[in-house]
Amino acid sequence: MAGDTERVQGQQLRFTVLGPVRAWRGETQLSMGSPQQRALLAALLLRGGRTVTAPELVDGLWGEDPPDAAVAALRTYASRLRKAFGPDSDVLISESGGYAIRAGMDALDADVAEQLVAESEKAQQSGDRALAHELTTKALDLWAGEPLAGVPGPYAEAQRIRLEERHLALIESRLDLDLELGHHAEAVSELTALTAAHPLREHLRMLLMLALYRSGRQAEALAVYADTRELLAEELGVDPCAELSELQQRILQADAELASPAAAASGLGPTGPTFVRPAQLPATVPDFTGRVSFVNELSDQLSTTGQDVMALSAVAGIGGVGKTTLAVHVAHAARHHFPDGQLYVDLQGAGPVVAEPHAVLGAFLRSLGTPDSAIPDGVEERAALYRSTLDGRRVLALLDNARDAAQVRPLLPGAEGCAALITSRNRMVDLEGAHLVDLDVMSPEEALALFTRIVGDERVGAERKAAMDVVAACGFLPLAIRIAASRLASRRTWTVAVLARKLADERRRLAELRAGDLAVEATFELGYGQLEPAQAQAFRLLGLADGPDISLAAAAIALDMDTFAAEELLESLVDASLLESAAPGRYRYHDLVRLYARDCAERDQPKADCDAALSRLLDFYLATAGRVYAMERPGDRLVDHLAPTEQPGLDFPDQDAALDWLFTEADCLLACAQQSASGATLRRAADLLMASVDLAESGANSRRYEIVASSISSAAHVAGDLQAEGRARTFLTHALSLAGRYEKADQQAQRAMDVGLAGQDPVPLSRIPNQRGIIYALHLKRPDEAETCFLAAIDAFRNDRNRPGEASALCNLSRVHLRLDRTDSAVELAQQGVYIYQSLGHVLRLANGKYALGMALTQAAKGLEALQELTEALALFRESRQPLWEGMTHQRLAEVHLTMHSPAQAATHAEQALALRGIGGEWRRAIVLTVLGKALMELGQSGRAEACWREALGIHEQLSAPEADEVRRLLAPAAAA
Repeated sequence: MAGDTERVQGQQLRFTVLGPVRAWRGETQLSMGSPQQRALLAALLLRGGRTVTAPELVDGLWGEDPPDAAVAALRTYASRLRKAFGPDSDVLISESGGYAIRAGMDALDADVAEQLVAESEKAQQSGDRALAHELTTKALDLWAGEPLAGVPGPYAEAQRIRLEERHLALIESRLDLDLELGHHAEAVSELTALTAAHPLREHLRMLLMLALYRSGRQAEALAVYADTRELLAEELGVDPCAELSELQQRILQADAELASPAAAASGLGPTGPTFVRPAQLPATVPDFTGRVSFVNELSDQLSTTGQDVMALSAVAGIGGVGKTTLAVHVAHAARHHFPDGQLYVDLQGAGPVVAEPHAVLGAFLRSLGTPDSAIPDGVEERAALYRSTLDGRRVLALLDNARDAAQVRPLLPGAEGCAALITSRNRMVDLEGAHLVDLDVMSPEEALALFTRIVGDERVGAERKAAMDVVAACGFLPLAIRIAASRLASRRTWTVAVLARKLADERRRLAELRAGDLAVEATFELGYGQLEPAQAQAFRLLGLADGPDISLAAAAIALDMDTFAAEELLESLVDASLLESAAPGRYRYHDLVRLYARDCAERDQPKADCDAALSRLLDFYLATAGRVYAMERPGDRLVDHLAPTEQPGLDFPDQDAALDWLFTEADCLLACAQQSASGATLRRAADLLMASVDLAESGANSRRYEIVASSISSAAHVAGDLQAEGRARTFLTHALSLAGRYEKADQQAQRAMDVGLAGQDPVPLSRIPNQRGIIYALHLKRPDEAETCFLAAIDAFRNDRNRPGEASALCNLSRVHLRLDRTDSAVELAQQGVYIYQSLGHVLRLANGKYALGMALTQAAKGLEALQELTEALALFRESRQPLWEGMTHQRLAEVHLTMHSPAQAATHAEQALALRGIGGEWRRAIVLTVLGKALMELGQSGRAEACWREALGIHEQLSAPEADEVRRLLAPAAAA
């Protein structure tokens, strides 16, 4: 019986009216009959279980002209509905001369939507905007097209209008939340389309102005107001509402509150918490000791916030002197001065690869609530957005372990009420406005107090002289004292004198236990000397690898052992505090410990062992990256030209897993390639660069990829290795071209071709003509030379039996034929490329082929076919995680919609391309702005269109791009007016 009850409950009736009127039992759709029968069902469903009389139903279904047998028809419809409901026929009841449907609160999609909205409003009232956004989105997801679609009658028409208005109001509510959560860049596209569809809806205009302003597009935001004022005057003879006018004035005044979700308090959304408040400070050391004068000095500096200055203090000193411990302690004590949050970053200034301001700014912006799509690509742009985001806030930034002032400057908040606290080994005398603090070693009294707090009064009190000998042997360096005391505290059978004797042995303490970095090395010697041989070797060898961390799989290969044994070793090093567990299956060194491990390797490990470990690691990365490349590009011959490896690399169950690995290991792969750019590993370093080209094409790691490619190119040139140089310059050309730096790309391409010819390497000989053709076609506007290049590339790819390469060149040649007005052949060439990709099962490159075919079909005036190809390309690019190509495809879709006189759809796609901010470089951004301006002009938003064109013109003029002429022509009518 229980099973039958569960089955019935799981198959109870449910209904939909937020789209076609339908009924379901479980997953089975029931037939609801004729339109009039569905009209009856809708009229009953939308009464909330109340009884509707026959006259009311007749009036609702037929209005003023009902048929003679209207009441009889109602009875027939009701009977048929009961029959369709089957076992649930009692849901439709007859009473008091009318009918009612009583099916429960969750049976009707419109009721479920309202329940979700009510929960969303409660979440907003409690300040949980993220939950409110999620619930509102779920409610909106219940709409499935036009409400009551195809249902006749005046009642259905009235309800249709009500539900459509409700739908639009919910969209506005969700967009309010989008802006409060910092998703302004993503919202611009949708708001552009909505304002085009509902031009007189002023709240949508307000949201669009705010979203544009927060996206750094002030001129466009003001242009929206101008367009709105003109439209309202023409259509209704009225001025914009007071709220819209007030927002315009606040934008003109660059009101700091508008730069963040605080604007919600001014009527643009629900009230409640307005900032994402980071709390990133590391835990303070519970046994912090001494340093009273330094604590007071720094605390006084931090308390100056609010005096129209930004507090800026830089603490300098040798490694291990306790700079971070002091800074963290002071920062925690000063938290009440910075209610809007505390940021923290380890800038890794003591290591060989420092943290780049570009990456740090990205992390800071994300922690402050900025979505990835709104984070620009360049360092200067990120720094500007970072300062704007902090404007009006009171935030402390702790910048730990900086290398120099140049690394720090982009990371300074720069706003009144904020503060930056910096630690570094170097005195930052060139950091303007900084209060400099030189942190020396502890006094003997402070050192002994720290040692005692860790070890315990009882043990130290009994051996005070021995304890003083220990801290003196540690050079009164806090890190050395802490390590020594911690070892003693964890070994209850040791006396203090035992530790003192160990430190007195110079063979263990080393002569370097004095001021400076040598003191740090001597301190780490205490832990290193206790390791078993296998642990010590692992500690030394893993410290050789560049990169922020290392995976367990990579570490096992470097150590030449299975993963189980490697994990046991690595975990033992974590226990010894010589290695950190960055995440499950990932490990990292503190930068000072890494330096010490490398010193140990140089001293204790044969060079051949060190070289072999790094070679195995390079092999592992190359073999695995090659496998990812092969999965992404089946049939591509590049993998056959990679250097052979002794390591097999990882296997992946599917393409998603392969891409997950590639993008997770991006920093490690590129660091390994750069580190390996010498001697016997140089060629494999260049090959690793080739195999990981997705890192450049995705746009996410393009700048770092370009730097590494440049480094390997230079190293290969110095070494006289033509093969490595040709390959590295080939892919450097590709990276520069993707970034829109075509002149530099062409210079690299010429050099790559020269060395490729000298070495007869098929990689540059086939790929460089393809790249040069792109450069000539897109930037230099030399289609005849581009055609020659692509024809040469096709021949070279065919000689190399590289079918995907041939398809790529065919698709590129198609674009040249478009410029030469040979549209028919352009379509044919692109179709040939698509056919090759399809025959190979090539997902990513099939997207490129469909992209080229879509462009050709556009020029052939086959708009619908072009839309289909480009839409399929967009989905494939998204699946392959290629945001650069996503943006370019959105641009092309916008152009197609313009040719089909669909400006609203064109503007939507252009905005989605712009939302991928920084991807593709400034030249690409200007191209998209030009297309967006054309769409907006057709929508009657001339002010905003001109703002887009002016911004595009500024970019083109700065880059000396020929596209500036077209933008000037577009702006000419406005200037004349």
